Amino acid sequence: MCGSCGCEETGRTVTVQERVLDRNDHLAEHNRAWLADRAILAVNLMSSPGSGKTTLLERAIEDLRDRLTLAVIEGDQATPLDADRIRATGCPAVQINTGAGCHLDAAMLAGALRDLGPAPGSVVFVENVGNLVCPAMFDLGEDHRAVVMSVTEGADKPLKYPHMFRTADVVLLNKVDLLPHVDFDPDRFRDLLRQVNTAAAVLPVSATRGDGLGEWYSWLAGRRRVLAAAVEAML
Repeated sequence: MCGSCGCEETGRTVTVQERVLDRNDHLAEHNRAWLADRAILAVNLMSSPGSGKTTLLERAIEDLRDRLTLAVIEGDQATPLDADRIRATGCPAVQINTGAGCHLDAAMLAGALRDLGPAPGSVVFVENVGNLVCPAMFDLGEDHRAVVMSVTEGADKPLKYPHMFRTADVVLLNKVDLLPHVDFDPDRFRDLLRQVNTAAAVLPVSATRGDGLGEWYSWLAGRRRVLAAAVEAML
């Protein structure tokens, strides 16, 4: 019983949460198999609001349009604004509005993939809802997780939101063009990140000025080669 209100909360809350996550993980495995069957690389972009995810996507579409086939799934609580921005580049995009929800889940991604119909061998970016907590808990069936961190945020974010940074395969330290104007220590950020994640690559980038984007694109190309080799080995 809850001491303050007399309700039975603890065991029931944990049990319900476990069931929700178990069902989500089951659906995520279906998504992962669907993507693998088509050799589609799916990258889940996660961050707090305002980190520059959509601007990074716009720049990547512009820079990679002659090298990769790209598609985007946009997640927001409301409005189609980000999907409209992506479609304006000529790249196909599907918007998911979660209402009061603070994250995407595997069922939402499955529906969006059906609507999007990405081409075999393409790269699908999933721009998750801006939030450093809930999105990290839900496996979508993606191949990789990229956390976008802006230098306008605090360098201590990896310790404040350890699960988000612990699950990252790569961290994009965005808006480095603003470093002369903000109080942000990149070395301290890396040191704190290593306390929760020793393996994630850290790529300093600027979506507006172009710094470091070549390394980001090389990272994507490398993951795409690994996926292609894995698919070929299964044939």
